[in-house]
Amino acid sequence: MATGVGGAQKRRAGRGAGRLPTMKDVADHLGVSRQLVSLVMRGVPGPSEESRERILAAADELGYRPNASARLLRQNRTRLIGALFWMRNPFQVRVIERLFVRAAERGFGLVLGPTTSDRPTDVVVAELMEERVEALVAFNPDPASRALADARELVPVVWLGEWVDELDVDNVHVDEIEGLRLAVEHLVELGHRDIVYVGGRGGTVGRLRAEAYRSAMAAVGLAERAEVLESDFSEEGGASAARHVLGRRHRPTAVVCCGDQCAAGVLAVLARANVNVPGEISVVGFDDSYVASLSYHQLTSVHQDVEATVEATLLSVLDRLEGHDGPRRVSATPTRLVVRESTGRARTSP
Repeated sequence: MATGVGGAQKRRAGRGAGRLPTMKDVADHLGVSRQLVSLVMRGVPGPSEESRERILAAADELGYRPNASARLLRQNRTRLIGALFWMRNPFQVRVIERLFVRAAERGFGLVLGPTTSDRPTDVVVAELMEERVEALVAFNPDPASRALADARELVPVVWLGEWVDELDVDNVHVDEIEGLRLAVEHLVELGHRDIVYVGGRGGTVGRLRAEAYRSAMAAVGLAERAEVLESDFSEEGGASAARHVLGRRHRPTAVVCCGDQCAAGVLAVLARANVNVPGEISVVGFDDSYVASLSYHQLTSVHQDVEATVEATLLSVLDRLEGHDGPRRVSATPTRLVVRESTGRARTSP
């Protein structure tokens, strides 16, 4: 077997040429047939133990790695799951990070499809389908997307984030009703009665969370005091709502936000105005993302269960890929309230 300087030169030449070593490179390196190398790499019985050891050692020396994509294409499988998500949403990003790990444990890879204002659902889904993904998982896609409708005819789709009534897709979402109930009851126990909600915009999920807040307020006898300050999930949306609160003569004692990023905008504006949190106004977020636990936020927040979301998503995907054609699965992942320093006793009236 060729070793030493010659082998090192071959490795450098292969990498310098801008390509990865192939089975032919391994065969030429040893002076054996490509077919023999293929048998060894596929673990097929036949080659002698000596040949197997030589070929594996040469492959390691040259830096050869089997082309999993090509092998799967020959099998008419890709074992790839397409993932559509918003990169600026910390919860969605964390779910995708964990989905990478858990999917790999089951022999699947993930193809990322980030959406932006310039990359709508139609564009992203079309790109993912070009990668021959076997299933799609999508955070709050555009329900009117033509590409998504076409994809649903071809592969299993799991709709994440918001509640949907589509009969041909499985649905994994957070239990907003329980989450907002926990947030409102926590504030009421601290003596708050003037509790406003910042949110309501941002697709179906924005509307449903606002409705869950109203229901929670009604359940504690505060329906007449329920108020929604229109905002999306962004920091600027929260900042705008906070400025509106500061412009009032009578300010609420607590603010519940549709998401942690929105709450971060609220906290920033209150801090610039020297409004003490929670002494003057308590603030609650939703997601319990890394944003909530930052040392300069310490935000009380409704916790979404990343692991439960990932597990429910993969269970749906794998069941469908195994041919289970039962009724669509709807999974509401549990919530809990994580209390930090942004909430405290309601201020007393002057």
